[in-house]
Order: sequence, then structure tokens, then C-alpha cells
Amino acid sequence: MTHTRYAFIKANWHSDIVDKALEGFCSIIPNEQVDIFDVPGAFEMPLIADDLAATGKYSAIVAAAFVVDGGIYRHEFVAQSVVDGLMRVSLDKKIPVLSVSLTPHQYQETDHHNKIYQKHFIKKGKEAAHAALMVVKTRNSLIK
Repeated sequence: MTHTRYAFIKANWHSDIVDKALEGFCSIIPNEQVDIFDVPGAFEMPLIADDLAATGKYSAIVAAAFVVDGGIYRHEFVAQSVVDGLMRVSLDKKIPVLSVSLTPHQYQETDHHNKIYQKHFIKKGKEAAHAALMVVKTRNSLIK
């Protein structure tokens, strides 16, 4: 793999929290190497990841979302479907697709909880960047 571009998909639901993952990611991998793609929510991420993987332009794809219980449906099912979809893209397209999609058990839309999760998403974005760099390096060593 000679390209060093990374795709970062972020759900706009709770963007004040999700955007922090991108901030953390870009503190490790320079902004100039990251293409950013917005989607309405987590459920749309696997399709966009599949489209991006098909381009062959990216070393890795990261997808970030915050899936919370909205009281209408079981958010765990949405979260599981999203992670399963992202993994399927990764295996089918042979490109790392990493998830920063979190589903908290206890979330209330308060300033206190928002600050906690914003800080947590910065950390998770950094971890995703380190994971992307490591898996790309490992895969490149296997190809040689």
C-alpha cells in the first residue's frame, strides 16, 4: 500500500460529541491526510464505508457515532448492526474499517454527561488513529 490517506466518517447525530473523535484522530494523523464524510446517523456508516473502500484511495477508514437510547427502539440493535456492517466491509473489501461507535448504558443529555463523552471521544479518536497506523503497518509487512 503506497497511499497514506484515511477516510473518517462521522454521524451528525450528537455531533458535538462525535466531532471530538475526529479532533483526537487528527491530533495523531495530520488533517491533510484525512478526508471527512458526514452522514445523518450511525446506520448510514456501513454503506458509505463500503463506497469509500471501493475507491481504493484509503489506507484505513474510521467510522464514529454516538448511539443512544432514544426511547423508541432498542439502540443496542442499531449499534450491533452498524458494527457488523463495518466489519463486513472490512473483510469483504480487505481494508481496515475501524469503529469509534459508542453506545453508553447510562446517558442523559446534560452538560455533565456531554463533557464526559466529549473527552472520551477525543481519547477514542486518538486510539483509532494509533490502531489505523498499526494495522496498516502490520498489513504492509505481510505484503512484502
